[in-house]
Amino acid sequence: MLKRILIIASTLLLALGILFTSVFRTASVKYVFSQENGKKETSSEEENIEIDYALPYPGRIGPDNPLWSIKALRDKVWLVLTTNPTRKAELNLLFADKRIVMSKTLFEKDKSEIAFSTLTKAEKYLEEAYDLEEKNRRDGIDTSEFLTTLSKATLKHREVIDKILEIAPEDAKPEVIKTQDYSKSVYNKTRDALQEKGLPIVENPFESE
Repeated sequence: MLKRILIIASTLLLALGILFTSVFRTASVKYVFSQENGKKETSSEEENIEIDYALPYPGRIGPDNPLWSIKALRDKVWLVLTTNPTRKAELNLLFADKRIVMSKTLFEKDKSEIAFSTLTKAEKYLEEAYDLEEKNRRDGIDTSEFLTTLSKATLKHREVIDKILEIAPEDAKPEVIKTQDYSKSVYNKTRDALQEKGLPIVENPFESE
C-alpha cells in the first residue's frame, strides 16, 4: 500500500514539474514591440460588427500579474484532471475566451509583448477546442450545441482581434493579423461540420473567407 502511494505521489510530482516548465516556457516573451499604440483606419461597416456571443470575465489575475504562473498552472492541471471529453473541449474554449479578453486589456495598457503572447495562447486554445470537438464527434458524441457555440466564438475572436488592431503598435500589427488565421480556420471547419450535420450555420458578417 505504501509503495503504491509513493508511486502515485512521484507521478504527480513529475507531472507538476512538467507543467511548471510548460508554464514558464509559455510565459517567455518571444517578440519585442514598441509600446506606442497605433491607430488602424476602419470602415464604419467594420466598426459596427458586433457578434452575439458573451465573453467571460477573465478574473483579477492577468498575465502581467506575478501570480499569473500559478493561475496558468491551475488551468493546465484542470485540463489534465478533466476526463470528460465534452467538458475538456468546453474548458479549452473557456480559456481561449478569457485570454483574448486579457490580451485586449494588456494592449490597452501598452504591454504589447505580453499582450501578443496571450493572444497567441488564446487562439491556440481555440484551435484545441475544435480538435477535441472533432475527436468527440468521430467518437459518436453529440457535439451539436458545442459546435454552434464554438462557431460563434470564432467570430467573436475575429471581432476582438480587429479591435486590437486599432490600438496595437504598428510593428505588432503584422503579427496580430497572422493570429486571425486561427479563428478563420476554425470558423470554416465548424461551418462545414454544421452543414454536414444539417444544422443551421452561423453566418459570418466579415468578408468572405
